[in-house]
Amino acid sequence: MAEDILNRVANSKLKVLDLEDYYPSGSRILFDIKDWLTEGLVLRELDFRAQVASHDWEQYQNTYVALTCSTDAIVPAWAYMLITLELEPYVEKVNLGSLKDLETSIYQDIINDLDVSEYKDAPVIIKGCSKKPVPESAYVMISNKIRPIARSIMFGEACSSVPLYKRK
Repeated sequence: MAEDILNRVANSKLKVLDLEDYYPSGSRILFDIKDWLTEGLVLRELDFRAQVASHDWEQYQNTYVALTCSTDAIVPAWAYMLITLELEPYVEKVNLGSLKDLETSIYQDIINDLDVSEYKDAPVIIKGCSKKPVPESAYVMISNKIRPIARSIMFGEACSSVPLYKRK
């Protein structure tokens, strides 16, 4: 008679932390203001304010927006602030920079608010493979957050993890 197959990982005290589980839904949009500048380089306040006033901000409902200027224009801080104030009622988050910067900022908020008490004194595997664009910086942030409480930290999958930390 064949013996039952036991899932030793499921029966262990090992905790798996998958950052992909926290990936928020919503489109990510790169909002480039270069088209609102004269010749893509000069911000003329009256023209810029007219563009802001006539733009349809509702189209960004429930999205994440990265504000940028892809030209070498010198853009005053108030210009980004003005756009942010128009976007704020509609978007989940506005960030200045690239889409990568936006994703990092999203995960920074998530990890700062994350209750990690379930990982206290436990061996933890931070799952590494994801289908969603979890930024590498998120792995650094979560490592910093759980190191003080976890018994050990590994990276990867239970069947092939890389040991990173073990409390002495």
